[in-house]
Amino acid sequence: MNDAVTVALAVGALVVLVAAVALRLADRLGLPSLLLYLAFGVAMGESGLGVQFEDYELTQTLGYAALVVILAEGGLTTRWADVRRAIGPGIALSTVGVAVSVGVTAAVGVLLLGFGWGFALLLAAVISSTDAAAVFATLRRLPLPRRVAASLEAESGLNDAPVILLVTVLAASLTGAVTQPWWLVGVVVVAELAGGAVVGIGIGFAGAALLRRVALPVAGFYPLATLALCVLAYSSATLAHTSGFVAVYLCGVVLGNVAVPHRTASIGFAEGMASLAQIGLFVLLGLLVSPARLPEVVGPALVVGGALLLLARPLSVVASLVWFRFPWAQHAFISWAGLRGAVPIVAAIIPLTADVPGATTVFDTVFVLVVVFTVVQGWSLPWVARRLRIATPVMPRDVQVEAAPLGELDADLMQLTVSPGSRLHGVYLPELRLPEDAAVVLIVRHGRSFVPDETTRLMRGDQALLVSARRSRPEAERRLRAVSRAGRLASWRGEDGRVTERD
Repeated sequence: MNDAVTVALAVGALVVLVAAVALRLADRLGLPSLLLYLAFGVAMGESGLGVQFEDYELTQTLGYAALVVILAEGGLTTRWADVRRAIGPGIALSTVGVAVSVGVTAAVGVLLLGFGWGFALLLAAVISSTDAAAVFATLRRLPLPRRVAASLEAESGLNDAPVILLVTVLAASLTGAVTQPWWLVGVVVVAELAGGAVVGIGIGFAGAALLRRVALPVAGFYPLATLALCVLAYSSATLAHTSGFVAVYLCGVVLGNVAVPHRTASIGFAEGMASLAQIGLFVLLGLLVSPARLPEVVGPALVVGGALLLLARPLSVVASLVWFRFPWAQHAFISWAGLRGAVPIVAAIIPLTADVPGATTVFDTVFVLVVVFTVVQGWSLPWVARRLRIATPVMPRDVQVEAAPLGELDADLMQLTVSPGSRLHGVYLPELRLPEDAAVVLIVRHGRSFVPDETTRLMRGDQALLVSARRSRPEAERRLRAVSRAGRLASWRGEDGRVTERD
């Protein structure tokens, strides 16, 4: 093997290991872990160990690949019940909100900093997109009203595509590569977004049907196949000249909300890959930045960032959500929770590869703002939620059922875990009233496994294996979910175990 390849593999392995340790350290110190990844990249760069890395085209390629994985994970971990209640606010925030945010931020840059309108719009567009990975990682640790969290998650998953398209068009216009009238460019952008949605949803449902029908020989292939379908959605949409980023996100939403084998394992795999992608992006940002250039952009960056955070973002939220009857406290929280991260990094590379005048200033400004926003918003979100009194009590998690096909038997193997808040605790197995062709065949308790009988009761922390005929699996899952929520008298209490908006 080539020595350079060997060194690259060693460095990559060390980066991942150091990042894992940094994540643990960040949790203990209360620091946003992304700052440590940035610091690691800077330490390796020209002002640290002296690694020279200025390949912007390679960085853009890697950035797009990382963004595909991040959006796939965002879609896979988005619940359909949340999408239903937040699709309107999410679309409004990712379209009207982006337009208002870009316009107001650009106007501040022109009036206070003397920027030209083209450069100001480009800079505002680069920093306008909220980041899916940052939003998902932060908000899912906070006890928020589901409509608020779902709206922010939908916005972060949907606004990447219009922002990347907007930055690309603005960069091309500043270099003279765009000659069409603005209205025609707008029509093309809308058509690309709609086409990407069709491709993503279509591949999602087709892929789910394929995974249900084909029993793969190794369980580990299912997470790979799920992520591969999301990547296929991006590639197919891009080759069809539609939005690949919309396609990959919506494909992930479909695959994350239908019955497919090893769905939980697939989501866990995607979460790990998305974390790795985000680590790589922040290390690359640290490698690319030149610390000697940063002092001259700190002042303008703080002005632009302050305008975005305190003026443009609140106005964009009001313009987007005024029709959806959100309380004003929730308006305020959504305004503050527009987290930035990997997406502005990818967007900042586009002007560099297009040789846009002032592209270096845009990149340096993004570096400063990502650091500032990560510190200010990342630390303060729990406090802001408490001050606005929108935090909600933490509810017990519903029962989680993981399924795998047994192809030759026309049956499914299911696994469930009895969570601490589940009312499955203390229920005798006959009281589950499972279908006749479904049964609990093994229980693991305190590290020891045994075959249950009719006198066995489920206990907190139990892991159970069930076998069910494929036709009866949905009914078995509904019954397990119903008993987990309402106990052995679930039917009498009107609980049928269907997936609802609270799930």
